[in-house]
Amino acid sequence: MDSSVYKFIGVGLMAMGMLGAAIGVGNIFAALMNGIARNPSATGKMQLSAYVGAALVEAMGLFAFVIAMLLIFL
Repeated sequence: MDSSVYKFIGVGLMAMGMLGAAIGVGNIFAALMNGIARNPSATGKMQLSAYVGAALVEAMGLFAFVIAMLLIFL
């Protein structure tokens, strides 16, 4: 096989990292809605933690995207 084939296999595997980020954000906000439904008075603290967690998870997805683009074009 040509070495460019391995680049595209790596990019396909990086898509799993982006899929994991999407699932992680969904889980974070599902847990946030569940927590707000159980204790509405603690909404502010829970929202702040959820936004920080979502930002970190999205950052991991963006890192996977950047690595995939580097594999394709370099």
